[in-house]
Amino acid sequence: MAKKIDEEALGEAYNRALALEKAGDVDAAVAAYQEVLAIDPDDHGGAAVRIAAMGRGETPVKAPDAYVETLFDQHAEVFEDVLVEQLGYHVPMLVRQRLQELKLGPFKRLLDLGCGTGLTGGALRDLCADMTGIDISEKMVEIAHEKDLYETLFVAEVEDFLDDNDEEAFDIIAATDVLPYLGALEPLFFGAAENLTPGGLFIFTSETLPEEILAGRAYMVGPHQRFAHADAYVRERLTATGFELVEISDINVRMEDGEPTPGHLVIARHIG
Repeated sequence: MAKKIDEEALGEAYNRALALEKAGDVDAAVAAYQEVLAIDPDDHGGAAVRIAAMGRGETPVKAPDAYVETLFDQHAEVFEDVLVEQLGYHVPMLVRQRLQELKLGPFKRLLDLGCGTGLTGGALRDLCADMTGIDISEKMVEIAHEKDLYETLFVAEVEDFLDDNDEEAFDIIAATDVLPYLGALEPLFFGAAENLTPGGLFIFTSETLPEEILAGRAYMVGPHQRFAHADAYVRERLTATGFELVEISDINVRMEDGEPTPGHLVIARHIG
């Protein structure tokens, strides 16, 4: 049985850690985030990711599931307004545009990983006969369900779903805004390959940072607690998991503090 979290102690330690981080006292902030982790080992507040964003500790291989679920459950109601209106997030339409320009589609079965409230599903609905959406946040899935876009919706962590799924294969898998919550990409890419028909498409976005900041690393946690991936690492992992690159485009993923967030829109074909 999971031990009960002392919410009061957790809130106090987390707020203290945030204040110390804001004040630029990295050592004290890291110590306070470690207190947070001791109280809440599942890490609903993403303390491990914040420690990594300050350049300390081990870079986690992914953001903790409890953190991603909590984050999106909390923001589900205002998600589209914040993402589209305030952060200028237009990735779903970019995905649609690239597929149409490359004359790819229509598709029989789409799997939308990290479907959220259905932004990508809405952009691709008329290109797909059957759509399945997956998200770790139950509240996001409830909003997607209300839109009546998907034939099937699941509340699940994407890597677990890909590992466990034994349904019919998909001819396109989309993962928009999933990679910023994953460091190591092998489980996602292997899982996508396992669930695609031969010749099926995998289309996803990633965020990146300048080479001098990545400094040879495959991935790191950036200043906004999201993972950034090196272009070379993405390419190499795709090849290793049975994909050929169709196209990789430089995009602005979103605005953050008035600055564009550079990233890539990747289309790969499963050649297994």
